[in-house]
Amino acid sequence: MTVLKQIYLVLFCSLTFVSSTLGQNQDSTKVYRQRVLESVEIDFLSSYYSQKGDNAAVSGGIGTEELTDLTGTIIISIPLSADDKLTIDAGISAYTSASSSNVNPFDTRGTADPFVASSGASGSDSWTSFTGVYSHSSDDRNTIWSTKLSISSEYDYSSFGLGGSYSKLFNEKNTEISLHAGAYFDSWSLIYPVELRDPGGGGDDDEHFNINDYTITGNPNYDPSFVALDNSSRNSYSAGLGFSQILSKKLQGSLALDFVLQDGLLSTPFQRVYFGDVENSFIDNFQLADDIERLPDSRLKIAGGGRLNYYINEIFVLRTFYRYYFDDWGVGSHTASIELPIKIGTQLTLYPSYRFYNQSAAKYFAPFEQHLSTETFYTSDYDLSQYNANQFGFGINYTDIFTKLHVWKFGLKSVDIKFSKYQRDTGLSASIVTGGLKFIMN
Repeated sequence: MTVLKQIYLVLFCSLTFVSSTLGQNQDSTKVYRQRVLESVEIDFLSSYYSQKGDNAAVSGGIGTEELTDLTGTIIISIPLSADDKLTIDAGISAYTSASSSNVNPFDTRGTADPFVASSGASGSDSWTSFTGVYSHSSDDRNTIWSTKLSISSEYDYSSFGLGGSYSKLFNEKNTEISLHAGAYFDSWSLIYPVELRDPGGGGDDDEHFNINDYTITGNPNYDPSFVALDNSSRNSYSAGLGFSQILSKKLQGSLALDFVLQDGLLSTPFQRVYFGDVENSFIDNFQLADDIERLPDSRLKIAGGGRLNYYINEIFVLRTFYRYYFDDWGVGSHTASIELPIKIGTQLTLYPSYRFYNQSAAKYFAPFEQHLSTETFYTSDYDLSQYNANQFGFGINYTDIFTKLHVWKFGLKSVDIKFSKYQRDTGLSASIVTGGLKFIMN
């Protein structure tokens, strides 16, 4: 609630400041030049996401992955002067997860089972975020720089970030080169699988859990060699280079190269791992953890790719994208996508899309019970496995440049709705519906 109050306060103060400065800036401008932003714009965005699968990392690579997430975001773009603008992005996301509920699978009256959600507090959570971006353009609009500040928080995780970018246009604005850099400083609350905590140790939803109150089957002498983590922070540093070129009247291309360096706690504390050389112990149908996910404390990621957009005619535009990614954990991936916007009249556009993704497995990944206790690093998170994925999407955009429909002092400029279906060959499937409304102050 504190984070939300801070977001509302910043939004209120920003709008109040802008209303008093807009008039001053307009009156003092003696030489005309087009403003980087003519008036205040507000975007309302929302999405609903659902997924299902049977490879939950919380239960060691098996079990339900059912999850639903509802997100709402507001983006306010504010002209501070002819050359400057402030963009405020605030969002909240609420989710329920059958997988994460099994951090403590023994908090329900039913039989504990990795394929059945428990009813504990860890089965739902909310995430809040706030980002502010200030950007400045030179008088000739050929140089643009920006700074960014962001914060986000959820039950067991918080993040603070800052960054900036610099763009230069030349060759009569047909060529653009850009640089960007950022840093994020994150902190975990170290929540472990409930059976690895001290009996009655508290935290999360385990206040009344004591393993001695349960009958252990299989190997009744359950005694994991668990060592608690000694670090709860994660730092991420990013830098990137972009190049864009108008190649002809109908063809535009761009290239991008990005680097990310992470250090600190890069594993998830409540994700279980099971060893093939350790005898199994159970409470009900739930296998007790042999250990938690362990991963190196550093990771270097590098990605390079490009876009190529071709204007076919007044009805069709072809948009293509490709990216190659690799890191020092052994993950390599190819991403390719294509979108074909179809303009129906002057206001309506349909845009079908397709995206293909291929990934190799991290060298620390193995499925359920395929790791050995002699290994140093291990995970059974299928996000780090080898897989192929396909995503099909279809969207509708309505644009009214005259903003005929009004809500108070704001005219409706555009409406966007899109549905996407995602499928991995590991069995994970997901669907997402997104919607957006853009208003402009008249």
